[in-house]
Amino acid sequence: MSSSNTSVSAEPINELLARDQDIERASRALKAISHPLRLKILCMLGEDEASVQDIVSMVGTSQSNISQHLTLLRDKDVLTSRRDANRVFYRVGDSRTLKLISMMQDVFCSTPALR
Repeated sequence: MSSSNTSVSAEPINELLARDQDIERASRALKAISHPLRLKILCMLGEDEASVQDIVSMVGTSQSNISQHLTLLRDKDVLTSRRDANRVFYRVGDSRTLKLISMMQDVFCSTPALR
């Protein structure tokens, strides 16, 4: 690898390393979504909004379990919520998270190309 290739690829990395706040935000988001059930919730939500009851029925576990995971995702700023009467609705709060989930689906959920 030539030195010019190294400096070109290292430049964006150096810019990212200089932004501690962005590193912290990315780290929090990755930790929050790394649990299989939380990732499943995010994939299920996509760009939509859903109530806790809807999420429970689609994901297939107890409401208390879902609520714990939703709280963690909200506390880590991955999800936003709104209350409508006695129901709470959740949605992915940042379009960058949606982009990341989409890329992970492309990488991990598509059929591998045959060689």
